[in-house]
Amino acid sequence: MTFEYDAVLVLSYGGPRRPEDVLPFMRNATRGRGIPDERLVEVSEHYLLFGGASPINDRNDELREALRAELSARGVDVPVVIGNRNWDPYVHEALAELAASGAARVVALATSAYASYSGCRQYREDLAAGLATAGVELDLVKVGPFAETPGFVAANADAVRSALAELPGARVLFVTHSIPTAMDAGSGPGPSADGRGNTYSAQHQRVAGAIADEVGLAADAWEIVYCSRSGAPHIPWLEPDVNDRLAELAGEGVGSVVTVPFGFISDHMEVVYDLDTEARATASDLGLGYVRAATVGVHPAFVGMLADAVLDPRPGEVGGVRTCHATCCLPGRPGAPLLPAACSAD
Repeated sequence: MTFEYDAVLVLSYGGPRRPEDVLPFMRNATRGRGIPDERLVEVSEHYLLFGGASPINDRNDELREALRAELSARGVDVPVVIGNRNWDPYVHEALAELAASGAARVVALATSAYASYSGCRQYREDLAAGLATAGVELDLVKVGPFAETPGFVAANADAVRSALAELPGARVLFVTHSIPTAMDAGSGPGPSADGRGNTYSAQHQRVAGAIADEVGLAADAWEIVYCSRSGAPHIPWLEPDVNDRLAELAGEGVGSVVTVPFGFISDHMEVVYDLDTEARATASDLGLGYVRAATVGVHPAFVGMLADAVLDPRPGEVGGVRTCHATCCLPGRPGAPLLPAACSAD
């Protein structure tokens, strides 16, 4: 096929690679929020439990190679590089590298499946800032949120089936990253087919429902919970927290649970610490059977869907994936100009 772009840029959050990286990384990730180093040192302990290296780096390398292989199998051999928001390789470094190699048109793919400020529109700000910092000009198009696609749902459904095979009859908890309720309200107020809007929480409700339907789960056999809450206690965030809900379920007589990290595409810190470490310990203390389902990772259905979106990144709907020019992820606004101000709605 004819591919009209010169390269693919995988946009991600980034993570430390060694213990001495952890505090500088945490400062990058929380810049502008006024969080003192004392608090950052506390949170840094999560990374130090894993040798000071975030698993997101290796997982992104695996995804990049899987996507490159899938594109090559379809006759498209272009560079696939990684650019991160908070650690090297940074977005501006990746953009400078691509421009230096002669690339002029680039497809950007974020490793966040859902629409929200930090998961989508902030990556457009990153692209705009990266171009300015690198001092280069590139024609960028960004693949939009892809959670509500058959490939993402199918990969998660396979993971749920495998987990339930280990723990039959368990209550299924679909887990995603909590965000402030105000951010949720501004994450996608446009219309949706079911009339519930396109907020972050509404997207998750639809995706969890689609996965449950594919697996054949009864309506009372699953629910959505949240992890990774941070910030000031007086600011409301999406609830319930997974650990709080585990305690409630144990009190209700539930004997076992399967957690499904459907809000994440790979096993990074929110999965290996929040679910594999903290929630697992909570379940053990409560006497609950516990299995954590796999993330979609490099599941063929997931990687195939990403390749479909990358190969046809025109504004509009492509196989259920919204794409638009690299600035604004608000539903109904494809093709917005490349201006950082367009991303500041939240």
